[in-house]
Amino acid sequence: QVQLVESGGGLVQVGGSLRLSCAASGRTFSSDYVVGWFRQAPGKGREPVAAITSSGRSTYYADSVKGRFTISRDSASNTMFLQMNSLKPEDTAVYYCAAGRGVGRTTMFRERDYDYWGQGTQVTVSS
Repeated sequence: QVQLVESGGGLVQVGGSLRLSCAASGRTFSSDYVVGWFRQAPGKGREPVAAITSSGRSTYYADSVKGRFTISRDSASNTMFLQMNSLKPEDTAVYYCAAGRGVGRTTMFRERDYDYWGQGTQVTVSS
């Protein structure tokens, strides 16, 4: 089993920044896992935000966050990050990290390919 715990959410003003962390634990977690960040705004479905390959060499972003968000991972500590800059009110959502071993390069944003999910952390951007 793999456990994912997000942290770093909170309330921030428009234009501000937050850094989300996702700590992975469990005997089976390794750098073989692709990691993704998803979010769900009030009254909306969950949507992909960013993903990073197991090697960390390739990253993928939703159009809505390109140029503002950066995904990264630290394999030594099994921790993944989402740096969020220039935040907008529409970024308000619960943010989830997810991990999967069977995620392909063409399906980095496909939820069903992710095996493990965190409980989510709330991000609120106030205007």
